[in-house]
Amino acid sequence: MSELRVREQDGGVVFEVRVAPRASRSRVIGVQDGALKVALTAPPVDGAANEALRKLLAKTLGVSKSDVEIIRGDRARIKLLRVDGIRAADVRFDLA
Repeated sequence: MSELRVREQDGGVVFEVRVAPRASRSRVIGVQDGALKVALTAPPVDGAANEALRKLLAKTLGVSKSDVEIIRGDRARIKLLRVDGIRAADVRFDLA
């Protein structure tokens, strides 16, 4: 495991996420190569996994779902996310 690379940008934070869709349960797994690794029960069809990712991270970070934006990788397993309203020091995950 490595450390999550988070950078502050315009009143929010930006970091990479590696998504594993169709998992048995949705959860934050850990950090791999500087990116957050997340398992999602949703399939990567019609944006279901992206919505599940936004919902999970919003709940985990204590922000609204509208504050979580996928800025790159909408159709890829590796995504770049922006979360508004928090600082890099506020980004903490309970790893399962």
